Amino acid sequence: MLLAALTLLGTAGIAHAWELAKGPLATRWAKDVSPKNVWPEYPRPQMARPEWTNLNGLWQYAIQGKDAGKPARWDGDILVPFAVESALSGVMKPVQPDQKLWYRRTFAAPALPDGARLLLHFGAVDWQCSVSINGKEVGSHTGGYDPFSFDITEKLRDGENEIVLSVWDPTDAGWQPRGKQVLKPHGIMYTAVTGIWQTVWLETVPATYIQSLKIVPDVDRKLVSVTVNASAGAQVELAAIDGGTVVATKAGETGQTIELAVDAPRLWSPDSPNLYDLDVRLVGDGETIDTVKSYFGMRKIHVAKDADGLNRLMLNNEVLFQYGPLDQGWWPDGLYTPATDEAMKYDVEMTKKFGMNMARKHVKYECARWYYWCDKLGLLVWQDMPAGGSDKNDESKANFRAELKAMIDALHNHPSIVMWVPFNEGWGQHDTPEIVEWIQHYEPTRPVNEASGWTDKGSGNVSDMHKYPGPGTRPAEENRVVVLGEFGGLGMPVSGHTWQAEKNWGYVSFESADDLTNAYVGLLTAMRPLIGQGLSAAVYTQTSDVEIEVNGLMTYDRALVKMDLDRMAEAARKLHLPPPVLTQLVPSSKDQPQTWSYTTEKPGDDWMKPNFDAAGWKSGPGGFGTEGTPGTVVRTVWNTSDIWIRRTFTLDSLPVAGDLCLNIHHDEDAEVYLNGRLVKSFTKYTTAYVNVPLDAAATVALKQGRNTIAIHCRQTRGGQYIDAGLSLMVER
Repeated sequence: MLLAALTLLGTAGIAHAWELAKGPLATRWAKDVSPKNVWPEYPRPQMARPEWTNLNGLWQYAIQGKDAGKPARWDGDILVPFAVESALSGVMKPVQPDQKLWYRRTFAAPALPDGARLLLHFGAVDWQCSVSINGKEVGSHTGGYDPFSFDITEKLRDGENEIVLSVWDPTDAGWQPRGKQVLKPHGIMYTAVTGIWQTVWLETVPATYIQSLKIVPDVDRKLVSVTVNASAGAQVELAAIDGGTVVATKAGETGQTIELAVDAPRLWSPDSPNLYDLDVRLVGDGETIDTVKSYFGMRKIHVAKDADGLNRLMLNNEVLFQYGPLDQGWWPDGLYTPATDEAMKYDVEMTKKFGMNMARKHVKYECARWYYWCDKLGLLVWQDMPAGGSDKNDESKANFRAELKAMIDALHNHPSIVMWVPFNEGWGQHDTPEIVEWIQHYEPTRPVNEASGWTDKGSGNVSDMHKYPGPGTRPAEENRVVVLGEFGGLGMPVSGHTWQAEKNWGYVSFESADDLTNAYVGLLTAMRPLIGQGLSAAVYTQTSDVEIEVNGLMTYDRALVKMDLDRMAEAARKLHLPPPVLTQLVPSSKDQPQTWSYTTEKPGDDWMKPNFDAAGWKSGPGGFGTEGTPGTVVRTVWNTSDIWIRRTFTLDSLPVAGDLCLNIHHDEDAEVYLNGRLVKSFTKYTTAYVNVPLDAAATVALKQGRNTIAIHCRQTRGGQYIDAGLSLMVER
């Protein structure tokens, strides 16, 4: 579909050159940005009209006191649609809670046919704004993420017209939904985003025009339901198109649900993201009044039991394990807004190349084009509601629900979205069962994950836990599906590609790509047996580094993938194989205490060998460590810097198939020996027992009869713990 667009430079930009502000880091797409070509793509792919006017480009801006009126003088130029705090805006200045950000530009109104209207659209403005045309207010809006529009027809004049916009955004000084924005960035909280951060545009429509569409596919009944809302009542004509061929037509009325039969539907999935085009026409007196082009995907998402009686996430009535990254949607040069559409598309493409089929869009939602690329390329989306502050009063609760409804209304039609997540880790969480019940009633076509991590109230369709680095799972539930909403967070700063040169942060840090890849593959391998226990999805933290967080699969500037891409993708693909059977060979002390010999004094060099005389060592039950260390079962206190432990076990026969795995919980570094041979070294720590595959040398080290496992663990700071056992992982 070809869309004609006119980008207007306006009064702000002709006399002044724009340049990228000097920020800490930029993506390669920043060089493609200029006031003449900034975000030229049509912003609303699911309700497209052929003629529109793009208002992205240079505007004037001013930052002044919250109670001040329209500025008498302007501070300079800002490149819309980039937030004022971003480098791509050309400004890169903060806005405080006691200040307002003002925008101004001019435009020449297009010639309007008789009875036509001119709409002014904003993709998103964070947070409260008021809009005037030629000095007369046309409306205000509250909400930092949802699109909104004003009919400005009656305020137009001949020749040059003026738009003035004022914005107030208290960021974390307020209670409004704001995601991870803070005025003073630190740790996992990032730079504030104020004002316009998505495309601004004009659109000419007839007096009676299409305002919105609601599209609901029904795979089981082989039909799609469409509701067309318009500014006045009219006849509606619909046509579903597959590859240029009309496959279904139906007529009806605005405001009514119209069902189109889709015979032999080509279903939408990550492997086959089939999309149908949808033509929508308003008709009166035998003539077309208005027309828009849309699209839809035939797909079904629900929770149901598998053949083993375990609840699973079902896509198109088939079990599909969902795996993908925690996708923050942050960019070093544009903050909430990537430099270009191509940059945004790149993240979706790379997620697919990582072997993933899903992304959890984290406490933010994006412009419509991000979801368009997910729809088109085939990426499932868990959609978080942006988190708000903890100050919950009647006003903030009402606002939260209003913004939640606005999010669902804006994103409902995208086939890629398969889950709603109203809360994350208790951030601003309130009235959970009531809000879940409202979502399930208002939008019953997708599962609801009441709160990802931490504060579970037992409502919704999903039981979600977080475990770093993990993996882990909750026990299977009778009525809800079990997922791992966050895990991983393996960090590695890459010099020249970080937000700051030092003091970067990750949950667990590594120094080489090989070590990082090995740890990542180990996490995914350890997760496979959990799938057999009922785990139905997992979310790895995260797509890219963000500011001082360096636990991304890519660097923040998207210049480098930190791991071996082929190994990453192969490990992810194995998550879709039948879960392996895990057979215990040597039990750990997780469930029942196992007796070890141990010492905290450095032993002789042959301490790990089977014939070593450990007569002077103490004897005690595992595990060894200090109380309060996450995920531990401490039965013998170990609070010194080092411990050496060993025990014997007997094998009646050697394994003939499967992979030998170490079931270990270590905090911190550990070396593991079998019959005197070093079979695995670990750095850092775990927060739970994990199954780690061992290579062939470990299997060779085993022998029929009596064997010895010996471990040295070192402690530097924080909690400490060591315990281990052996298992056999056999593919089905």
